[in-house]
Amino acid sequence: MTSTAETAAVTDARTYEVKTHGCQMNVHDSERLSGLLEEAGYVRAGSAEQADVVVFNTCAVRENADNKLYGNLGQLASVKAVTPGMQIAVGGCLAQKDRDTITTRAPWVDVVFGTHNIGSLPVLLERARVQEEAQVEILESLSVFPSTLPTKRESAYAAWVSVSVGCNNTCTFCIVPALRGKEKDRRPGEILAEVEALVAEGVTEVTLLGQNVNAYGVEFGDRQAFSKLLRACGAIEGLERVRFTSPHPAEFTDDVIEAMAETPNVMPSLHMPLQSGSDKVLRDMRRSYRQSKYLGIIERVRAAIPDAAITTDIIVGFPGETEEDFQATLDVVRAARFSSAFTFQYSKRPGTPAAVLDDQISPEVVKDRYLRLAEVVDEIAWAENKTLVGRTVELMVAEGQGRKDTETHRLSGRAPDNRLVHFAADFSAVSADSVRPGDMVTVEITYAAPHHLVADGAIQSVRRTRAGDAWERRTSSPPAASSVGLGMPSVGVPAPLPPAPACG
Repeated sequence: MTSTAETAAVTDARTYEVKTHGCQMNVHDSERLSGLLEEAGYVRAGSAEQADVVVFNTCAVRENADNKLYGNLGQLASVKAVTPGMQIAVGGCLAQKDRDTITTRAPWVDVVFGTHNIGSLPVLLERARVQEEAQVEILESLSVFPSTLPTKRESAYAAWVSVSVGCNNTCTFCIVPALRGKEKDRRPGEILAEVEALVAEGVTEVTLLGQNVNAYGVEFGDRQAFSKLLRACGAIEGLERVRFTSPHPAEFTDDVIEAMAETPNVMPSLHMPLQSGSDKVLRDMRRSYRQSKYLGIIERVRAAIPDAAITTDIIVGFPGETEEDFQATLDVVRAARFSSAFTFQYSKRPGTPAAVLDDQISPEVVKDRYLRLAEVVDEIAWAENKTLVGRTVELMVAEGQGRKDTETHRLSGRAPDNRLVHFAADFSAVSADSVRPGDMVTVEITYAAPHHLVADGAIQSVRRTRAGDAWERRTSSPPAASSVGLGMPSVGVPAPLPPAPACG
């Protein structure tokens, strides 16, 4: 356990870079790591600059997670050999799992820390520098709730807010609960105080984040705590958009649907992990719901919120999955009509019950099913998107989400249902410099693709917002790490990241 008396005295403004692998929780943690380093006196390295400290925040869910990490570490070995004072740190789920293995396989690593003690990083770096030997510190339980740590936020106007950490489920394919521990819930007052502080800084959209977000309240015995939290967010003046991810179908109750439908700033979007449409496979996965329950939730959500866009996670090739089981998944996809889906080929993870199950599926069969699933998902998503052509929508302008915006002369934004819309930079009605990330624009959808929409007509209106003001202030004067505890934004409006299939 790190002594609080120890400090990381950093001189000469050493630079850092944080490399993030994995799901939302990891990106959440990376913002904390950046905040901690900046509070300790480090500065972020420029894009063309070799950082003095490189931190890998790792994932343990994918089968190739280990290879990816050690490949990256191998590339840095020669760089470190010719860079005096350079340090390398490895944290996250893979560090929690592999512990001493990392320094055995990559002895040039200076610091290894786990998911429960990210706040120790600056001290561990300084201790490794002074003692000239690797520091490995892995705690078995959470030392400090992440939201109390300094945060280096990437977005001035959209933020993710953590409501809980850990998970109480026992899905057989998932290693995350073993690495992040049992669910720990924050008190509602703490969460709402954080949201209010963010809104005061200019944030107008928050996404509530948890490994199993709708189970929130289990630790303090309130089964309706999550729906109450959504309604309480609706009462915060200046907060325009509220989202959440990722819920679990087993705990998804009607009071949450009612809160979504009756709270104006809770957006009509829902990410609801399916994983499989086969009751047999769901049983083998220890997913405590069945196909009929899942589709019943979707039906009730659509009845209460007709314009809701529903997305999901699906795993193909789970041990023992037959062609009949796979067809059941396709049946659910066709019935649910998802606006998009994160699809995964099953990846065996040592330490999980599924890794030792009989009837592991051959890679060739898994790949074939994956491609067939992706084809059906894209076909349905495209058909759903086409129904929106001609509709007028209000977008929150984003930054950095349209990879081709520069060459197509478009900007990008998120609709209320979280669909990505690229809109023409045709400012016949307004001046070009009046549209800033965080502002709201009204456009008409003119074209649909499977994964995005396009609005090529003139912008109908622009609503300048406090969020746009916050973005403008930040770009003219980059801030130090925020003292407000936050979740995980990306640059611009938080975009959907491929969630780890172990979560939700």
